[in-house]
Amino acid sequence: MSKSVVHHRVKGLRIRGHRGHPEVKSAFIRFAWWLRKNRTFPTLLPVYLNPGMHIRTLDGRLCSASFFAPDSKRDIPYIRVATGDFPTWRRSEGRDGALATFLCSLAHELVHYDQWLAGVVLTERGVVRKARQTIDRYAMDVRHP
Repeated sequence: MSKSVVHHRVKGLRIRGHRGHPEVKSAFIRFAWWLRKNRTFPTLLPVYLNPGMHIRTLDGRLCSASFFAPDSKRDIPYIRVATGDFPTWRRSEGRDGALATFLCSLAHELVHYDQWLAGVVLTERGVVRKARQTIDRYAMDVRHP
């Protein structure tokens, strides 16, 4: 049995943050717990936190977060989020504002995950609105990110 098939027995959102900023990691763990209570994750979806300021995508672009959508549903998708600029965001926006920025990035990539699950072409159309709706619902349940 291939490795990807074995991993698909494990389902759900998993935060892999040993290299990311610890405050962002803690906020993502709390957010992931809330997400798992409020929606399903039919596949394993690891979220890797990167200590850098940017992530380089497979096509060479630099960004703050990315979603890898494999061609086959048998393979594992994943999200990567750069956390290196958290101290800068914290100084300019405060702790909660900075963490909300990172949570929005994760929510944005989750919309792409949903597109991938639905088998549609990944697009930016409506993604910001859907991500914001997720963050707004989360904000109604928690006092601080």
